[in-house]
Amino acid sequence: MSIQPIKNVGFISTRIAGTDGVSLEIEKWAEVLKRNRFDCFYFGGEIDRDEEISFKVDEAHFEHPDICDINKSLFGVTNRTRKISKNIQKIQEKLKSALYDFRKKFKIDLIIPENALTIPLNIPLGIAITEFIAETGIPTIAHHHDFYWERDRFQINACQDYLDKSFPPDLPSIRHAVINSPASKQLSHRLGISNTIIPNVYNFAEEPEGLENFPCELKSKIGIKKDDLFILQPTRVVPRKWIERSIEIVHNLKLQNPTLVISHASGDEGDDYYHRIMEYAKFMGVKIITIDNLIGGYHGNGNKKYTIADVYKCADIVTYPSGYEGFGNAVLETIYFNRPIVVNRYSIYIADIEPKGFDVITIDGVVTTKTVKKIRQVLKDEELREEMVRKNFDLAKRFFSFEVLEKRLMYMLSTFD
Repeated sequence: MSIQPIKNVGFISTRIAGTDGVSLEIEKWAEVLKRNRFDCFYFGGEIDRDEEISFKVDEAHFEHPDICDINKSLFGVTNRTRKISKNIQKIQEKLKSALYDFRKKFKIDLIIPENALTIPLNIPLGIAITEFIAETGIPTIAHHHDFYWERDRFQINACQDYLDKSFPPDLPSIRHAVINSPASKQLSHRLGISNTIIPNVYNFAEEPEGLENFPCELKSKIGIKKDDLFILQPTRVVPRKWIERSIEIVHNLKLQNPTLVISHASGDEGDDYYHRIMEYAKFMGVKIITIDNLIGGYHGNGNKKYTIADVYKCADIVTYPSGYEGFGNAVLETIYFNRPIVVNRYSIYIADIEPKGFDVITIDGVVTTKTVKKIRQVLKDEELREEMVRKNFDLAKRFFSFEVLEKRLMYMLSTFD
């Protein structure tokens, strides 16, 4: 239990930068905390926040060479070498010492590990955080986005002892937050850990600006003609995003210049799928344009010209055919910017989003003639489209707003009093 009022909050993650889902949710949580008079600080292997509130440790990043070597030696095999165990312990001790320094430097009262105790992309960091919590009893809200048991690539491993210990740990000073109801049930069922569901959110209290007649200079910048459709795939290029379906949608629309714009890079799962997608698009006669190098996040960072907001405002329609998502930030982003969306009915969408009554174009794993007909209708009928996006905005404001996050997060914080 906390023996003093909580004021300074420390977010901990492998990476707190860019436009990945975890980094974006950190920004939203921080905004809600700051408007409730908390101060926020950041610990990670890559951080794009101000230096005076950041604590960067290279080994915390999942792309650090030593961490990559560890991961290669632990997954897809069933035994690890003594050398790897020693290396894990060595890096874990360094990271734990850094966490103590982080707490001392910024007088941290509570920590929020963001997915760092959930998905084992950096096992030394997870162990370091666990031991740091166990040794200090520091109030902790562990924010879980995707558990290791949800990903096939972690099923065969030589580190189940570490996974059992730290992904996630069950300690008296930890409160657990998950982003969807199936994850909540699994965490309770597998580990007996009680938890709070806090869905991903967006600031629907603020109406988006500049939607009417938005001057989309990005179109000419990336080579799309003024009258051609801007079809957006707002995801990373990883297999579970099922980008093949988006390519099929664009192909079946039989456009004069069939183009699919992809907003994010490949990320942490290699480039094989990227090459597969480029080959498939070429075969289907669809041009792929990747723009991750042109995007600087929600607020820009001085070096980039365009924000995620600019990209959505340019889009005529958004494709989101994922096979699996922890939640689905892109659904909320699309709804916020009043754009129609094509969604594959992935499990979390069916469980937590669809029941709210959103008006979207759905597919069940395959792109059908009926799907393409509906897309054409929505793109052609402005009145239908406006009715659709307004209904979605109002529903999202009710169920997935900052106010929903605020209510649940403030309740979790109150349990430390």
